[in-house]
Amino acid sequence: MDFLKHFLPQGLLDIFNVTGLEEYEKFFSIYLEEKNNLPDGFNSAEYESKGFYKAKKIQDFPVRGKAVYLYIKRRRWRRKDNKAIIQRDFTVIARGTKLTQDLADFLKYASQYTGRHYS
Repeated sequence: MDFLKHFLPQGLLDIFNVTGLEEYEKFFSIYLEEKNNLPDGFNSAEYESKGFYKAKKIQDFPVRGKAVYLYIKRRRWRRKDNKAIIQRDFTVIARGTKLTQDLADFLKYASQYTGRHYS
């Protein structure tokens, strides 16, 4: 599934593993789980992986006329001594939307020429 790097937001596969890909009549579903690599600046001797948050469904650019939905499962880590939970700062999702940042930027740019407005 290495070819998916050409269709997904840049750098996404550096952080996530693809765990599934399904094709339906009108859309694709791509399932991703965050790799078990602590965010920069944290010591692996002090933290342990404590599973995942519930997957978020995010819409990305369409492919071949079909919608693309990313199901992203983010990992959480817990500090061993005080049980504090940390997670990676994740900016692929546009704030306040369920769109990838790239798709949101594209729609915002396109709306300048169509008269439609997207947030």
